[in-house]
Amino acid sequence: MTHHSAAHRPQAMNECIDNCTQCHAICLETINYCLTKGGVHAAPEHIALLATCADTCATSADAMLRGASVHDVVCGACAEICRQCADACDAMNDPEMTRCAEVCRRCAESCSAMAA
Repeated sequence: MTHHSAAHRPQAMNECIDNCTQCHAICLETINYCLTKGGVHAAPEHIALLATCADTCATSADAMLRGASVHDVVCGACAEICRQCADACDAMNDPEMTRCAEVCRRCAESCSAMAA
């Protein structure tokens, strides 16, 4: 494991860390929205997917911040979970959910690049 400061990390990695951090936050905010909205928004499997996405994004950002050699593996998993979360959010046809889906997709794209 190697310590990397933001100035010494590749720009694409810094952007991915930012995208993961934003995705983590929006997934947590969206959980609150869904629980307040109720109905299909608050379905246990949907809440679980949002929570898993948030957790995985935080783990991916942490791995990159630490300079962990396995960040590519973590980012690959994060990209897949973000894509699944984005698809689930888009299926709800709700502006708040679309906003979450957009952030998830941006995170999935940058994590896919880190996993390559």
